[in-house]
Amino acid sequence: MHNQLEHFRNALAQTGVGSSDFDLNPDTVLPAGRKLRPAGVLAPIIEDANGLSLLLTKRAAALKHHPGQIAFPGGKQDEGDADVVAAALREAHEEIGLPPANVEVLGTLPPHETVTSFHVTPVIGFVKGPFDIRPEPGEVDEVFAVPLEHVLDPDNYLIQSRRWRGQMRHYFVVPYGPYYIWGATARMLRAWTEIIQK
Repeated sequence: MHNQLEHFRNALAQTGVGSSDFDLNPDTVLPAGRKLRPAGVLAPIIEDANGLSLLLTKRAAALKHHPGQIAFPGGKQDEGDADVVAAALREAHEEIGLPPANVEVLGTLPPHETVTSFHVTPVIGFVKGPFDIRPEPGEVDEVFAVPLEHVLDPDNYLIQSRRWRGQMRHYFVVPYGPYYIWGATARMLRAWTEIIQK
């Protein structure tokens, strides 16, 4: 396990190319001068019966942004946050009860631009010890674990499409059991697979 975490740390230290929700849609024209809000999400790695797993959340159905979708814990950077890493750790504490002191940050992925105008930095962190998972009522319906080897295997990714704002939009999906992991979350995970394959 230690060797795997060290491999992640070394891979994340490399400069990569940012990703976006528009990667698979080359005809999309993004407005110049658009304002993107900085945000941070945490990819919390835990050690469990599967070896290393990734914690993900299922967002509450009543939320304004991405209701019912599978997501990393995280959110937009607030004035009180030192940076996007601090935002990711704070939000993970609020959303799933993960104490920031219990996370060893291994590094970050290049920022990802979402269709909702966020500039999201995925923060990869190892959860150093057990904690009581407490989904935030009204925001998180469920917290679940996916074997890390599943989401870090490029062969498990599919490209699907649906109509969005009058145009066909293509996106990555990486299904796991009953969980349909797609959109920005799947794209950020796919970017992680590309970095560690190098």
